[in-house]
Amino acid sequence: MVHVYNCHPYASQQIVQVEQEPGLVCCGGGSLFVVTTGGCKVEAYNLEQEGCPLLCRFATMGTVRSILHSNIGDYLVTIEEKNSSTYLRAYTNWRYQAEEKARVGVRLLGHLLRGASQRGGVQMEIIEIPLSERPVAVACCPLTGDLLVGCDKTLVLFTLRRQNQQNMPNVQHPSSNQPSASQSPDQTPNQSASFLDFERSVILHLPATNPKQVALCAGYVAVQAELEVLVLKLHANYEPKDLAPEETSAAPKDDQAEDQIDFLLLPRHQELLGERAANCDIPVSIEKTALEDSGQNTFSYVLFRRFTPDYFQGCSVEGTHLHSLKLHPLFPSRQSGAEEPACVFCFFSLPTAGYLYSLKGGVELLSTYQYPEKVLEAVLTDHLLHVITKSALQCFTVRCAAVAARLEDPYIDTTMRACPPCNLEVCALRMQLFIGLRSVRACGRHVILFSAADAETAEETERNVQRRGLTLKEHTMLTGIFLAVGIDPTTTPALESLLSRPFLSRKWTMSAPKETSAVGHGWNLYVVETVPPLTLYHEMVEYSQHYAQNKQHAQSLWHLLSEAHLLLRAALLQSSQPHLRSSSNGGPADAPPDRTATEQAFQENCAQLGDCFSRGSQRHCHQALPYYRMSGLSVTDVMARNRPLPSSPHAYGPGFLFYLKHYLLEETDQHLAQEAADEVIDIFSQSEPSQLIAACASPTMTNVSPDRTLRILQHLEASAGVSVALTITMATMALRLDDLAQYAQLMERHAEMVLVYGFIEEPRLLLHGGGAGQRAAIAPTALSHQMAKSQPGLLVASMVALHENNKVQLEQVDQMFQVLGCENSLQVDFWEATLMASSQEAVIQELLFRLSSVYIDRLTHTSTDKRLVQPLARRSLKSADDLINSCSHYGALHPWLIVLSPPHSTSFEHQEALHKMQSLLCGPSLPVASVAPLLESLPDQALWGFSLHLLCATRRGQYDRSIEDLLDRCPQAIIAYANHHLQDQYMDLWWKKLLPELCHRTRVAPDNCILLAALKETLVVVATETSPAQFLELLPEDGTASYFLPHLLTCSQRHLLA
Repeated sequence: MVHVYNCHPYASQQIVQVEQEPGLVCCGGGSLFVVTTGGCKVEAYNLEQEGCPLLCRFATMGTVRSILHSNIGDYLVTIEEKNSSTYLRAYTNWRYQAEEKARVGVRLLGHLLRGASQRGGVQMEIIEIPLSERPVAVACCPLTGDLLVGCDKTLVLFTLRRQNQQNMPNVQHPSSNQPSASQSPDQTPNQSASFLDFERSVILHLPATNPKQVALCAGYVAVQAELEVLVLKLHANYEPKDLAPEETSAAPKDDQAEDQIDFLLLPRHQELLGERAANCDIPVSIEKTALEDSGQNTFSYVLFRRFTPDYFQGCSVEGTHLHSLKLHPLFPSRQSGAEEPACVFCFFSLPTAGYLYSLKGGVELLSTYQYPEKVLEAVLTDHLLHVITKSALQCFTVRCAAVAARLEDPYIDTTMRACPPCNLEVCALRMQLFIGLRSVRACGRHVILFSAADAETAEETERNVQRRGLTLKEHTMLTGIFLAVGIDPTTTPALESLLSRPFLSRKWTMSAPKETSAVGHGWNLYVVETVPPLTLYHEMVEYSQHYAQNKQHAQSLWHLLSEAHLLLRAALLQSSQPHLRSSSNGGPADAPPDRTATEQAFQENCAQLGDCFSRGSQRHCHQALPYYRMSGLSVTDVMARNRPLPSSPHAYGPGFLFYLKHYLLEETDQHLAQEAADEVIDIFSQSEPSQLIAACASPTMTNVSPDRTLRILQHLEASAGVSVALTITMATMALRLDDLAQYAQLMERHAEMVLVYGFIEEPRLLLHGGGAGQRAAIAPTALSHQMAKSQPGLLVASMVALHENNKVQLEQVDQMFQVLGCENSLQVDFWEATLMASSQEAVIQELLFRLSSVYIDRLTHTSTDKRLVQPLARRSLKSADDLINSCSHYGALHPWLIVLSPPHSTSFEHQEALHKMQSLLCGPSLPVASVAPLLESLPDQALWGFSLHLLCATRRGQYDRSIEDLLDRCPQAIIAYANHHLQDQYMDLWWKKLLPELCHRTRVAPDNCILLAALKETLVVVATETSPAQFLELLPEDGTASYFLPHLLTCSQRHLLA
């Protein structure tokens, strides 16, 4: 569907004063080129000056059948005929003919003129480009200036080179070779002057198609036949290959071609996009001919489209063919310095329909243009599509800016930013009537039209005779019917008028034969100026007011505003790229629009689209949010734009409510004034009472009236029933009123665990800033401050629940407790509680390290005189015994630890920190390697410090060292240590390590009762676990037999019983 709007895209027109009737027309580089009738002379006119004055004229070497200008290199390429032969020629430095310099150089491709150019200065050169086949069509790449030539069965690609007089080998330069307008043509170049040349690089063989038009852009090659379009992508592969120099695509062969020679085969309609295009029946082979680089060229299929011949709205099958093939590049602003465009579009057209495809980032059909009548030619620009019929110039909107916006901004189609869809239905703007239009070209904001009112051709004369004959036959038949019933039509004027109309052939009308003019054919060459995008935008906005007052036309209003939005996006894109604004159309850089004014208009348009979606249907109401954000309006301004009229009190649209809810969910430092905040409460109380809790919890609603809001919440509770989140919100309002009694009453309505569920439902009742990532600034609410004083356990439990439900991050909770001033108490309680509840290994390891650091720090800053250097504000919520009993990461204390650090030997805080640290080391989760560097700061002179170091050594499996250290520091704990750790695979340490150590130490200190008791216990274990022979081997040679004999006897008796 095509929408039609009565807007004026064309500002003015002027007639180019051409002396002879134009035969061919092309434009580029700010110039208009006219090939006069006869085809042997080219005239260049300046499009940038009023009246389009003549720049120069020069003769060609043959009759020009096709002409094209390349903006890169500023050269003309022609297909010429002479003496029944066809030639391809390029004309460079043509601007120097403006000073009537008659000197012209003619040379072959790849050959430089060594004489005249060096001695006589720069001159126009004609480069003869030899081809093995007859050229049919040409195209120039708007980015590199490369030349693509379409022949009968092949496509030949020529790379634009810049030749140097001193350095003959070709050196490619990506920059253009455009002489400045201020450069004098008499200026003599130095010995290093450069000249344009071409190098044949690639040949594409297409034996199954006959090219009619070709296009080239950024490595994309498009070829158009009568009813087929094929787009390929060339790839340069610089890795040498051992394969043959040709790459051929497989294609099905027709084995029955000879049998079908007497039949007319009509191919079926086909559209193949992307990789599926390789399944088309057009084989392509590639041949590399460049000499410089050793790389190989490959290609891939991008798009294939075939149409079936048919009658198209009165067009005959013979008149149905494709035309206006074009590849159009577009550069998003963030790629202003890129060599390759981010967007490439392919356009081609039938007489009754045009098709625009996007090629990069996935091949997609963007728009289908349904023409109201037969279109002769079309030309695509960044802003509009211009088409001509025989009697009118008409333009359609395009979707190029929508594709570019999505490639440029990854936040498009999110809640941050929006853009009309790429497949938005196109619209046609006001048409301009002309007579006998033949061709259309575009250069910047100039549209060039050639019109010629021809005399009636022989074919048209014959057709009119047939029409008049059929009309006469109808008239005679109907007259006979009336006479048969007795009615003479000639006596009744009404019947005579009726019979003068055609009935059987309604598409034909009676027309008198045209008289051939004795003077000659009339013709004109027009330059039509398009209006600036900003002007056209204002007209579209004014036009949209016709739909704004009627809700039935809401779709048309949205569509027209979307068209204006894309128009402004294209203008902003163009203004940010001064060096690329004309590359696609071959024109010079247009005067950049006032970017400030365009940006203001863009924000105004976003606000209008936001208004449109805010009052629209529920299906698209979410679009109001990004458009209002892009408009730059404050929430107060948006509320003012959406206030309902007195006649419609319930007119808050779903889009506006969606915007308001998301605005209140944002974590921002901006606060609404009391009047605006109260208005928000009124809006939700009328439209969505269920959103009142979220509105009250928003940080932007800090200035809301608590007394008024509390009454509204009480009314909501009376109508909707009691809920936990509502009760907490009411308690928050009572707290803001300093009514602590009512606050306590409301908080006591529910148990603490039920209140925790209420905070999970609305976390912003406790803290603001938790939804913007780990680095977001956290601000605890007044309720959090009050709970930290009166209900610390509820606050910790609530924060643990929020963390486990992914409502808040660990770092944010730390920041919150630091703001509350509880980093040394409640924060540690939170870590301990989270360690008990969490199942995430990464969180567990992080908390284990943090808690170990805290416990070690507390041990460092405590003394044995039961005083804390920095005393805690209060005791921890969980004692060491609580953690051991309820958390698997805290292990039960080993029995020998009681010997090393008996209770009541230090202060309570010191004892709690020591037991918690010992418990973590006794548990299964804490990696010793992570806390060993922290333990180095603890002294080991005291037994409690020694116990921690001994635990670490034991966890590392250093039992030999641990036994020695324990015997040195606290031998009374050795048996308890051995009973706990020297089991299973470590049982042999009893007689391999412990027994020899005890024997040695008792020999040195025979009166040490502790060592003797430990030796006795050790002998009991050794006698139980070894055989008599092994036991005898373990006895010391200088030992007293009477001391060891009972143990040997016990060992023997146990062995005999076994």
